[in-house]
Amino acid sequence: MNAEQQDVIRSITSGKSLTIFLEGDIDHHSARRIRSRIDTKVFIQRPDELILDLSRVCFMDSSGLGLILGRYAKAVELGIAFKVANPNRDVRRILDLAGTERLIKIESAYPPGTRQEVLCRKP
Repeated sequence: MNAEQQDVIRSITSGKSLTIFLEGDIDHHSARRIRSRIDTKVFIQRPDELILDLSRVCFMDSSGLGLILGRYAKAVELGIAFKVANPNRDVRRILDLAGTERLIKIESAYPPGTRQEVLCRKP
């Protein structure tokens, strides 16, 4: 599997809800490719709800923030409910600093300090 294939590891459709699981780093090198893949899935599936699961995103810079805000804007334009799920502590900090939760619902199934929460930490 090359780096391009690792950007979106999988998606799950449940009813009219599309969850896209992202993995690795979201930076200026990968954001355009990820955006294109998400938009294609949304265009083809036309879900009522789009969820971006960030549980396996280890690093995100302003390009990642732009990716999320852009997908939110596209979802609003298409009448699709949108939320972000399971950002780790570092990614959540970026989202909080940008005030993202004023626009986008952010959910976490993993309490801080759990195995999932520390998945991306380096030794």
